[in-house]
Amino acid sequence: MIPGSSLAADLCLEGLRGATLAEVDAAAALQHRVDRKYLVPVDRARRLIAALAGSHHVLDLGGRRTTSYLSTYFDTPELGAWRAHVQGRRRRWKVRTRLYAEDGLCRVEVKTKDGRGATVKHALTVLAAEYGELTAEAAGFVDDALGRAGVPVRAGGLSATAEVRYVRAALADLDRGSRVTLDGTLSCHGDGRTATLDHGHVLIETKGGPRPAPADRLLLGMGVRPVSLSKYVVGQSLLTPGLPDNDVRRLARAHFTTAADPAPLPERIPAA
Repeated sequence: MIPGSSLAADLCLEGLRGATLAEVDAAAALQHRVDRKYLVPVDRARRLIAALAGSHHVLDLGGRRTTSYLSTYFDTPELGAWRAHVQGRRRRWKVRTRLYAEDGLCRVEVKTKDGRGATVKHALTVLAAEYGELTAEAAGFVDDALGRAGVPVRAGGLSATAEVRYVRAALADLDRGSRVTLDGTLSCHGDGRTATLDHGHVLIETKGGPRPAPADRLLLGMGVRPVSLSKYVVGQSLLTPGLPDNDVRRLARAHFTTAADPAPLPERIPAA
């Protein structure tokens, strides 16, 4: 993975005011939110950041302004999570373990949709050594979160199906409680292959309330429209043979390249 410092330089993050993780979490934790996603050329992403500099802070972790993320996703043998998203079902869900590489922090996360289509995220902090697996404690947490969302799936029927890696910068409006994340060097791994987002683009996500945030309006003014794009769904759509064609795959083919993966998924999971 390209070091996070490269993404920070490409996006000119040094010009923004920094904020601590505690400050960002206090103002914009946003476990219940509306997400909007955009595939954006890097030059437009820089323009967006410059326009937000007066109202947004960049998450600064002791001088580091990006974080490397590793996410292993779990699904049923029939890829029920993937199919629920592609088919636009009301009860969409995702289960993953996520490792914040530089910090050695690992969480089990469950994402569902509420009755109004907003994203609801539940997270459990676990040991970094447990990245890529669902322990008994994690399985109980997953079962509880999915059960409360009315999703008829249990952790015992899930297995690791794909891994996604990327570098993220996070901006936050500490007054209005909204966030913007920018993901670069994005790659999806599974079934012995990898799909990589071209380095001229970043995936931007705005996270806030039902009304578009300033970042959404700025992107609209640049001619950028939101896309329905899940990193996990992209990975499965491009890398798993035999899946039906879909809008996500057609969009992803314009921006991702695929190739054989030199190592199977378990061998890429970092040691504790």
